[in-house]
Amino acid sequence: MTYDDTAVLQQVSVTITPGTTTGITGPSGVGKTTLLGVLAGLVQPDTGTVTWDEQARPSRGSIALLAQHPRLVCNPRWTLAAIVAEPATIHREAIDLETVCDRVGLDTALLKRFPAQVSDGQLQRACLARILVQRPLYILCDEPTSMLDPIATRDVMRLLTALAADGAGLAVVSHDRAVIDTLAPEHLELRAHIAS
Repeated sequence: MTYDDTAVLQQVSVTITPGTTTGITGPSGVGKTTLLGVLAGLVQPDTGTVTWDEQARPSRGSIALLAQHPRLVCNPRWTLAAIVAEPATIHREAIDLETVCDRVGLDTALLKRFPAQVSDGQLQRACLARILVQRPLYILCDEPTSMLDPIATRDVMRLLTALAADGAGLAVVSHDRAVIDTLAPEHLELRAHIAS
């Protein structure tokens, strides 16, 4: 397909399987983020198809996208509590915000704050907490650790590994080969190699 007059995602085949993690890496500009957009249904490919196994076909709300830049996807007028709780609010479900925040390492004292009042890393943790509340079948992560310090990176990687172990299908885009190597082991053959 063509994106900004540049041909990307030529002859790319990637499989996202529930309970596993697919790593996607490559240099800037080859279409990694575009590929996640295609998988999420946000970008329509010029050619090719996206097919789903009938037993693992996503339904509305079953795909979550963890964006590289959380400030671009979070409503600046909402508190972190509202951002985290939105999936439960939509479905009128009760949630334990303290437990969810604890799982991602987000200080509950920050829940009353707005995005402009917290760091990028804290906001990214709020986005992760929101995904936990949503309980999606597929999680598409675009550079999930790029905004985090080493300790937070370790915690997020543990969480993503746990989510895959719980049955979610993960696709993780990262320039950091250590992240890809940890989340998508070679012997599972889950790494997608993308060439322009």
